[in-house]
Amino acid sequence: MIARALTRKGTALVKMAKCSKDYEPAIETFQKALTEHRNPDTLKRLNDAEKAKKDLEQQEYFDPKIADEEREKGNECFKQQKYPEAVKHYTESLRRNPKDPKAYSNRAACYTKLGALPEGLKDAEKCIELDPTFSKGYTRKGAVQFFMKEYDKALETYQEGLKHDANNQELLDGVRRCVEQINKANRGDLSPEELKERQAKAMQDPEIQNILSDPVMRQVLIDFQENPKAAQEHTKNPMVMNKIQKLVSAGIVQMR
Repeated sequence: MIARALTRKGTALVKMAKCSKDYEPAIETFQKALTEHRNPDTLKRLNDAEKAKKDLEQQEYFDPKIADEEREKGNECFKQQKYPEAVKHYTESLRRNPKDPKAYSNRAACYTKLGALPEGLKDAEKCIELDPTFSKGYTRKGAVQFFMKEYDKALETYQEGLKHDANNQELLDGVRRCVEQINKANRGDLSPEELKERQAKAMQDPEIQNILSDPVMRQVLIDFQENPKAAQEHTKNPMVMNKIQKLVSAGIVQMR
């Protein structure tokens, strides 16, 4: 009975809420109701109230002008190589305006400088999602992938960026660097240490794992070793050769 009464009270408080702070007593009331009796309906109402509070907080905090100011502060810190401070300003900028691709791009650059590559990759991808025509998103993402030694993926990213900005020098330079690294593997010019490192990294890549576990590709690799005539036929299949190229770039396969 107490739980039911508290749930009704919480529901009434939600209906009266006009700003994020107004949800606090409703949330507290739902929580009390759940300590009396853990009812699924009450739990759903609590979750809904918490989500509504969070959404309103974001709306209330939204301020593009302050977001731009924080991004500029981040830019100044970046120029001074104060990367942790820059990250703080870019993060505050995104809290003020979560739809700004420039702030995601700039924070991705900071994370890359700090060696926080997974975070940098996530921000670069978000930047591209928000504005697929913004070339910086592709240069940031490509740079992270290059530093992660995922040269095939970096090349694809740079090439995708060039579809939107064909003369962008950063993208063109990125393509050149990736091709150099890929060709290095193709020629078998990797040192034993580089080869071992590249192979170890490749074996953690789900795409490489899928290629190696594919029965058709396993037979293709056997044919390249034992059946030159069949291997010659495989070279005419673009999909097969694309997968072979990925294995070569990863250092898993060496072509002689």
